[in-house]
Amino acid sequence: MKKILFVINTLGRAGAEKALTELLKRLNDNKYEVYLYVIMGQGELIHDIPSHVRVLNSRYDDSSVLTAAGRHQMAKKVCGAFFRNGSLFKKTGLLIKNMIVMAKSRRFSADKLLWRILSEGAQRFDISFDLAVAWLEGASAYYVAEYVKAGKKVVFIHIDYESAGYTRELDQGCYEDYDKIYTVSEEVRSHFLAFYPEYEGKTDVFHNIINKEEILRKAGEGGGFADGYEGFRILSVGRLTWQKAYDVAIEAMKILKDKEYQIRWYVLGEGDQRKKLEKKIKKLDLQDDFRLLGAVDNPYPYYVQTDLYVQAGRYEGKSIAIQEAQVLGCAVIASDRSGNREQIVDGEDGMLCELSPEAVAESVEKLYRDEEKRRAFKKAVQLKNLSGSHEFFF
Repeated sequence: MKKILFVINTLGRAGAEKALTELLKRLNDNKYEVYLYVIMGQGELIHDIPSHVRVLNSRYDDSSVLTAAGRHQMAKKVCGAFFRNGSLFKKTGLLIKNMIVMAKSRRFSADKLLWRILSEGAQRFDISFDLAVAWLEGASAYYVAEYVKAGKKVVFIHIDYESAGYTRELDQGCYEDYDKIYTVSEEVRSHFLAFYPEYEGKTDVFHNIINKEEILRKAGEGGGFADGYEGFRILSVGRLTWQKAYDVAIEAMKILKDKEYQIRWYVLGEGDQRKKLEKKIKKLDLQDDFRLLGAVDNPYPYYVQTDLYVQAGRYEGKSIAIQEAQVLGCAVIASDRSGNREQIVDGEDGMLCELSPEAVAESVEKLYRDEEKRRAFKKAVQLKNLSGSHEFFF
C-alpha cells in the first residue's frame, strides 16, 4: 500500500483548504495509506478531514485562524516554532534576510516573513513516503522540499505568484527539489512560469475538485439570511483580508446608496481586516447597507437567496467561491484579474470589471437594472463543467 503525505500551512475555512478536504475524501480505498500534516497545527476544517486520513500533528487547535483568538494562538505557535528543532542563529538570519527582501520590494507580508521560520520549526517524522504533496506555496512547500523523505514530491500553486508577494530570495530554490509542480489554473501556471521559466517542463494544471452534489444538498438545508430584508441582495464570500479588496466594495456600495438604489451587500468571512472595514463602514454610514456576517458553517443557502454574487478581489488563483456561486446558479461579477478571467467569459456567463469603486458600482448597477441579463448569466453558468480535475496526479 502506497504511503502519501499531504502538507498544508493551516486548515482554516478557505478555498485551497476546502479543495484539499474534497480530494482526501476521494482517496478512501485500499491502494493508499494517507497522512496529513498541518504546519501551523490549527484550523476548524480539521473536523472535515475524513477518518481514513492519519493526522500527524501531535497537538492541534481547531480555532479559526481568522479570528482574534485564533491569531493569538498562531502567534504562540510561531514563537514555539522559533525555538523548536534548534538552529536559532539560522532562523534569526532567515528572519532578517526576509525583512530586508521585503523592505527592498516595499511589500511587507507577515505570513511570507514567517513561512521559513515555521518550516524550520515544524515537526519532523522518521517515515519514508512514496509521495509527498505540498498543497500550498510557502511553509508547506519549503518543508516538503527540505524535511520530508519521499520517493516523489509534488507541490501545488494556488495563487498569482508574483502578486502574492513571493520572491526567489524567499523560496531559496525549493522548487528544484520537486518532481512536479501543479497549478490550479492556466493563468496561475502562466504567472508562475513568468517567475520561474526554467520549470516549464515539470509544471502542469490540476484544477480544484468540488463536489457539486454536496453543494446543492447543503444549499437546500435551510438557513441563510435572517434580517427580513426584501430588497436586492449582493453576496461576497471570502476572508476579510487585503487581497479580497472589501475596502473597494464598501466604497462601491456608498456610490450605489447615494443613487438611492435599494441594495444591501453581505459578506461571509472573517479575517484580520475586520476592524478596518468596520471603521470604514461606519465612516460612510453604511451600517445597514454593507454587512459583515462572519464565517458560517454552511454558506450555500445564502448563495441561493442572493440576487447577485460579487468577487472583486485584488488577485486570485482560481476562486472556489466563484465556482460554488456558479454551481448554485448565481449571476456573478468579478474583478478583471488573473484567475477570474479563466472562470468567467465576460458578457456570456458573468461580468468582469476593473477594480475601482466606480467600475464595481457601475457593473452592479447594470445588472441591478437588467433582470433578463441576470437570468441569462444564471442559465449559462449551469451549463459549465465545474467539478474540476478527475484524474489524480499519481
